[in-house]
Amino acid sequence: MCDASNSALGAFLGQQDGVGGPAHVIAYASQTMDQAQIKYMTTEKELLAILFALNKFRSYLLCSKVIIFSDHAALKYLLKKPDAKPRLIRSMLLLQEFDLEIRNKKGTNNAVADHLCRIEREPDPMPIRDNFSDEQLLCMDTSTPWFVDICNFIVASQFPPKASQLYKEKIKSDVKYYIWDDPYLWKHGSDQVIRRCIPDFKMSSILQFCHAAARGSHHGSTRIARKPTIFRDAHQFVSACGQCQRAGTTMSRRHEMPQHPILFCEVFDVWGIDFMGPFPVSNGYSYILLAVDYMSRWVEAVATKTNDAKVVVNFLKSNIFYKFGVPKALISDQGSYFYNRAMSSLVEKYGVVHRIATAYHPQTNGRTKVFNREIKKILQKLTNPNRKDWSSHLEDVLWAHRMAYRTLLGMSPYQIVFSKACHLPVELEHRAY
Repeated sequence: MCDASNSALGAFLGQQDGVGGPAHVIAYASQTMDQAQIKYMTTEKELLAILFALNKFRSYLLCSKVIIFSDHAALKYLLKKPDAKPRLIRSMLLLQEFDLEIRNKKGTNNAVADHLCRIEREPDPMPIRDNFSDEQLLCMDTSTPWFVDICNFIVASQFPPKASQLYKEKIKSDVKYYIWDDPYLWKHGSDQVIRRCIPDFKMSSILQFCHAAARGSHHGSTRIARKPTIFRDAHQFVSACGQCQRAGTTMSRRHEMPQHPILFCEVFDVWGIDFMGPFPVSNGYSYILLAVDYMSRWVEAVATKTNDAKVVVNFLKSNIFYKFGVPKALISDQGSYFYNRAMSSLVEKYGVVHRIATAYHPQTNGRTKVFNREIKKILQKLTNPNRKDWSSHLEDVLWAHRMAYRTLLGMSPYQIVFSKACHLPVELEHRAY
């Protein structure tokens, strides 16, 4: 329903409940006219209100039957008038995009649109005050940190006012785990790691870094946090991430295949290797060659232009043998780039047992298949819609994958390999060590 007054336009979108039923309102809209539009004739103003409503609710009205109610009866015959003014003809051409029908409705029965077009603005709005006293200008509304009671007891041995005896006993019991180093409070955890206490208002920025920054690569809540309280906040944050909601629906756990564990001895003794691709060409690269250590879950991957035996041999020498030592076993599928004379010569030279997976049985190299899916899923969230910048994000994805906490291992692959936690930029920013 549309209407126009001398200074404004009004319209509302509704959906009728059956023939002759009441109209359920979906949205309201109104707009003031400029100085040129105020000089329009009445018919032109009513037609301008229709154009405004169609443009405002365009996404709802396209490819649907539209009925427009107006209290200006002349609009019904305007579409059939051959000798109209040029302005009216231009407006009528814009109406041809919609499947619409104009019906007459009395103004008394079109009260909502009539009211919207008659909302008046104050001629002299309240002036803006630029003069503020220093007390008001410098006032900051900050929330109280959750650990303020512990800090007060450590520094001044003071309990919060009106605190119960049970709460005082709890503070006395918990304070032995905390260390005050002005201006920061630290907690000594059960895993013998000292961590800095963070106020609530900084949690969002930290979760944003751990989830969506270059290190995060949009991992799930189980990879971001493991403590129950932090896990709850991380789960809420991940559930509200737009990129994860758009890209995370294509691959779910019901698509996963149960994998059988493979026995291993030590770190870097057993590696699985596989090719991924072809992908859209990115800086000349079309494939990803990936290798996974079966014990530590450490991943090595490079972008390649082709998938042939020469690329595989160079990758194994440069990224596996010369960096982590010669493994005991190497697992791959029956691809011609893995099962060839050059590969046989390499493994025979270094004394590596080459295990070939059975055809149509990915469980033989299951660990590699799982990480293939994870790498693809992270790249899907980080790349542009054209998918042609994936090669520039590969190093960030590998870093995020190595730093991510693994529930089965109880630590990250980085910590298994180097026996220490990796310091991240967010720790430098918040002085967490």
